[in-house]
Amino acid sequence: MNQSNTDQEMICIGCGAVLQSEDETKAGFLPASVLKKANADEDIYCKRCFRLRHYNEVQDVELTDDDFLNMLHEISDKNALIVNIVDIFDFNGSFISGIQRFAGQNPVILVGNKVDLLPKSLKEGKMRQWLIERAHEAGVHPKEVILTSAVRGESVKQLMDLIETERKGQDVYVVGTTNVGKSTLINQIIKLATDAENVITTSYFPGTTLGKIEIPLDDDRVMVDTPGIIQSSQIAHYLTPKELKLVTPRKEIKPKVYQLNEEQTLFLGGLARLDYLSGDGKQSFVCYLSNELTIHRTKLEKADVLYANQRGQLLTPPFEENLNNLPELKRYEFLIKEPSDIVFSGLGWISIEEPGTKIAGWAPKGVDVLIRKSLI
Repeated sequence: MNQSNTDQEMICIGCGAVLQSEDETKAGFLPASVLKKANADEDIYCKRCFRLRHYNEVQDVELTDDDFLNMLHEISDKNALIVNIVDIFDFNGSFISGIQRFAGQNPVILVGNKVDLLPKSLKEGKMRQWLIERAHEAGVHPKEVILTSAVRGESVKQLMDLIETERKGQDVYVVGTTNVGKSTLINQIIKLATDAENVITTSYFPGTTLGKIEIPLDDDRVMVDTPGIIQSSQIAHYLTPKELKLVTPRKEIKPKVYQLNEEQTLFLGGLARLDYLSGDGKQSFVCYLSNELTIHRTKLEKADVLYANQRGQLLTPPFEENLNNLPELKRYEFLIKEPSDIVFSGLGWISIEEPGTKIAGWAPKGVDVLIRKSLI
């Protein structure tokens, strides 16, 4: 019986989520046409579980902050290995700073995904060290750090071997925010494991009411795929799919260098801006953003008027149909003390070398703008 006793809701027999047809990114999604025909006396699977059972394919769903906290409390009560996947291109927007507190004594593997998006000139050793330093600053002390490209399948076998070594016969919890490529990476693991040593079975994948999916391992333990955690500070939550295509990198980003005089401004489409307020004369500002995003330079004194008149036209994205959904820009001021990145969460970053440089970064209210030690 797939109904609850209280409100007669239909329940997915695979993951326990309440079946719904309103939002494909949420747990329990099933197309309305299928849900209408469903019989409460049948074993009904949501789309995510159906595709996993029949195609070994994991689809990401989103988890609210409250759901995430409940899940972390559950992990803290278990002996398990935690695999925390972050998006290297959007490290600050995808890093779960509180993970160590809930992990307790459980070991954490930090996986830097989407390594294929960064310039090939960046050495992996330097990138790993940078990830370790940023994690330590946030109070997270990973047992291991590994770099992967889920899309290309790079280093997936090394990650599998590392997980097998570090889990020491325990369960594995895979956690990450939305859009980090978590499900793509798990799909690569399933593909590799089932084709090779049959480490992961392909039969029945049970789960719980949070939309988690438990993938059986070969020793009666499980790898738990948890839903993607929503980070409200990322700009992606304010954008349409059409706009997201322009701001989300799909291939290696090509750095763009701008020589700016004091009191000049760079607009990152119409989504963010950087003002060079003062410093040691003309300086280089290196932009690490999607290759599809247009950057526009202007004088600081003209920036406000240009933004008011050209947002959604010259300055896109956003496009005109989404202007009312995007919050007004909020200003943050920074003084550069060492080679640093000014990060626009979910959009990219701008690198600045010279100490003593004063800048202002703008992004839609609610989207993080922050300073960090230079990655590159």
